[in-house]
Amino acid sequence: MLVSRLSYTSDCNRLQKACNLVLQFWKEKPVLLRLDALTKLSLALARSQMPIPASEILRLMLETRRIPQMELLQLVILHMVKSEIGTYIASNILVQICDCFLRQATSRNDQAKSMKPDTMLFNLVLHACVRFKLSLKGQQLVELMSQTEVVADALTIVLIARIYDMNGQRDELKNLKIHIDQVSPSLVCHYCQFYDALLSLHFKYDDFDSAANLVLEICQFGESTSIQKHWRDLQKSSFVPIGSCHLKDGLKIKIMPELLHKDSVLNVEVRPEFINCKNGKLVASNKTLAKLIIELRRLGETSELSKLLLQVQKGLASVECSNLCSDVVKACICLGWLETAHDILDDVEAVGSAMDSMVYFLLLNAYYKKDMLREANVLKKQMARFGLFVSNTEDLANSTCSSKLANQISLPIIKAAAGNTSLVESLVQEMKETNSHSRVYKFNSSIYFFCKAKMIEDALQAYKRMQQMGIQPTAQTFANLVFGFSSLHMYRDITILWGDMKRRMQSARLALSRDLYECLLLCFLQGGYFERVMEIVGHMEERNMYTDKGMYKSEFLMLHKNLYRSLKPSDAKTEAQKKRLQDVRAFKKWVALY
Repeated sequence: MLVSRLSYTSDCNRLQKACNLVLQFWKEKPVLLRLDALTKLSLALARSQMPIPASEILRLMLETRRIPQMELLQLVILHMVKSEIGTYIASNILVQICDCFLRQATSRNDQAKSMKPDTMLFNLVLHACVRFKLSLKGQQLVELMSQTEVVADALTIVLIARIYDMNGQRDELKNLKIHIDQVSPSLVCHYCQFYDALLSLHFKYDDFDSAANLVLEICQFGESTSIQKHWRDLQKSSFVPIGSCHLKDGLKIKIMPELLHKDSVLNVEVRPEFINCKNGKLVASNKTLAKLIIELRRLGETSELSKLLLQVQKGLASVECSNLCSDVVKACICLGWLETAHDILDDVEAVGSAMDSMVYFLLLNAYYKKDMLREANVLKKQMARFGLFVSNTEDLANSTCSSKLANQISLPIIKAAAGNTSLVESLVQEMKETNSHSRVYKFNSSIYFFCKAKMIEDALQAYKRMQQMGIQPTAQTFANLVFGFSSLHMYRDITILWGDMKRRMQSARLALSRDLYECLLLCFLQGGYFERVMEIVGHMEERNMYTDKGMYKSEFLMLHKNLYRSLKPSDAKTEAQKKRLQDVRAFKKWVALY
């Protein structure tokens, strides 16, 4: 009764006292503490943004293989994931719930059913992982979702897409595409996020052909009745590979079409970079267009660029009044790409599409400024065919120009016809940025596949090949290798890999994320390398990274509960044993085991 009454207060000190009371009482008579009282307390702690004590209460319940009713657990997690530290803890709690469920599921008892997490619980934590960029933890949860046979809905698919984007897993994202295409066109926001993630990966891999094809596809999205018919025809559930579809024993996640049609109270908070949603229709952003324009111009494929622009413009007709082809030509003139501008002008003329008349005057003005008289005369003849005449050439050549981009580009736009200045800004920005990591993404993708297929020798060969080619491994490279070694219980090899990571960190060529540190810590804990465990702890504390001691404590009790329990330092027979005993005692002290 005391614990229940204290759970109704908003006073953080009283809530902490209630938590301390429960923890003290638990050591003596845990069975006397009722589940409903513990649930109220964990919810009150989470609501007061006290995720650490809230997790302590949840873990007490897990020790007796009991968890709150799923609706109440969702409320606890909903409050926990509002903060970054709360998200770390909530994701670990969900992992522990899944592990507990999977262990009990083999016995097929009724208690196992009550432990099974649902779609909403996964979505809450995955959503927070995306928001706080916990890509590795997100990947782990996606795999657990498959293992626990939890069904994915539309939001789940979008969240998985975002996690794949963060991890550079393009092939895996392609596996999902056919299923996101089967969602009702009313869920435009889900399409926007999904296609944005896929376009992001196409650009990361320097696959501009796929990016251009995808842009054309989204321009036509929602117009074809075949999409809606295809969705209506889907009646059965389907399974999507988690990881490469070429893995013989790979995981698969279940998707229910009727669930895909349901909207969610959660919204993915990642702002799309490459796709926008206007008036219920998907359109390519200026950033996307800028990347494609620069690449096609670099390849000298101006005619392909013109075709792309015309088709995109057709798709934009219902949502924008502006003329995309005119905007692009104006931007090319602004940047001094006069030949490209004229080529696009010719291509648009050839198909009989309308072009803003001001474009001709802008281009003619630019020709005169550069003393390109021959090109100017050609353009004047074209203009005459459309009834456009220049009365005073000198006035045109000497006209004043102004633009906020005057300091960035060589030819400013005439203010009265500046067109889409944000497109010009995007072009300028993209010219400054170069993607030098496409080869890294390709190597990481290969290493990920080899590790999932347990072809660890091939993964190591790819890793060595990267270094021979002078390509710097990233945190994702090491994460893939760590997961691969861990799946085969090759913990000693992870210690060798850790040495390589430290050397690269010392030379400032590598920075590790918090969830990769956590993964390393757990691997070393599972392998019994306590010196490395405390080393990782030191690295995390130096960087002010939160450490979920409750999870490490649970892992230790499950794997090494009786390790050196009665051995004293004076009883150690060798220096190595004495050092290991010291490290074990240091770890136990760190997690407050004594």
